[in-house]
Amino acid sequence: MTTISPADKEPLGNLKSLIGIVGPCGAGKTTLAEGLHRNGYRARAIVQEHSFVKDMWQRITKPDVLIFLQASCSVGAERRRMKWTESEWEEQQRRLAYAHEHADFYLNTDSLGIIEVLDNVLEFLQNRGLL
Repeated sequence: MTTISPADKEPLGNLKSLIGIVGPCGAGKTTLAEGLHRNGYRARAIVQEHSFVKDMWQRITKPDVLIFLQASCSVGAERRRMKWTESEWEEQQRRLAYAHEHADFYLNTDSLGIIEVLDNVLEFLQNRGLL
């Protein structure tokens, strides 16, 4: 697992910047937020997929960086051990459309493990100058 010592990061990257994470159920939002916290970042999983307010992620969290994690209906259902219909998943996608349009980074997590998701996001943050 990638772990960065807090001494290895600039304060801008970990303490001042807030990273928001959106995506459908089962995409890995909470798990990624926990991984980023362990690496010294301020990160918040945002349940935008349950809101009818298209910019809830901006109104409530006001993130400096927005990460969009995607998961297919079947993968999300399997991860969450839930049974939902394709139409329910499509409704989540509709509610996430505005966040998807404004995301700074997009990652499909269907074929990725927890460490791979974290590594991809840390690489993005490093390239963005936030690591």
